[in-house]
Amino acid sequence: MTDTHISFTGRTWRAFGLAVSALAILASGAIWQLALRAPAVDLLPLPERLIAATAVEGQRLLAETPASADYPPLMKAFESQRRPAFCGVASSVAVLNALRPSGPRLTQTGFFPDLPTELRVTFAGMTLQQLGELLRRQGAQVEIVFAAATSLDEFRVAARENLSRAGDYVLVNYQRASLGQRGGGHISPLAAYSAASDRFLILDVAAYRYPPTWVSSADLWNAMNTVDDTSGQTRGFVVVRGL
Repeated sequence: MTDTHISFTGRTWRAFGLAVSALAILASGAIWQLALRAPAVDLLPLPERLIAATAVEGQRLLAETPASADYPPLMKAFESQRRPAFCGVASSVAVLNALRPSGPRLTQTGFFPDLPTELRVTFAGMTLQQLGELLRRQGAQVEIVFAAATSLDEFRVAARENLSRAGDYVLVNYQRASLGQRGGGHISPLAAYSAASDRFLILDVAAYRYPPTWVSSADLWNAMNTVDDTSGQTRGFVVVRGL
């Protein structure tokens, strides 16, 4: 009886081990599918302090501001992020294609120098520093500015001047939760600035979730002036200039 009991226990443990391995493989496959597939459309309501560019008020702000030189080329080059962690990729591709409208169109998968980098970004996203480095590898001139190294007033002036002229762009790295939105760290281009309302227009590359959104300068600054746990530094913005 004892030998039979031991044999049965051994078979049971082997079966259990096989079951755990099978579940691990299935879970791993599910994670790959989630990371690689295009996000499903899941439009969410905006917090009250944010203004959708598609709303009447949002359209009025865009029509009345002269600081919108970047809006037309960005809209022509805009595309939603193709993977859940590709906000920095989609933002980079938009500004790079806007900078070279007559050249070959860069794709989100073609943005990477190698497969390991693509996989790292697919599963972990990118920090502000990594964003700047990848843009430089595409031949762009990049200025990386951490929020801790500047101020709201300095950011407002620099971004407003940038949006008032063609040929350079601003990508902002901010914490969504600070704006009352769902999600963590995010990257998107700025498309316009309204002096009358002191708001910036974020061309959100997660278009499956949020529309282009007008955000007050102070709210955006506070969302950028948050610590990225991966880098241990504050978020901020990058200025991207001609290739």
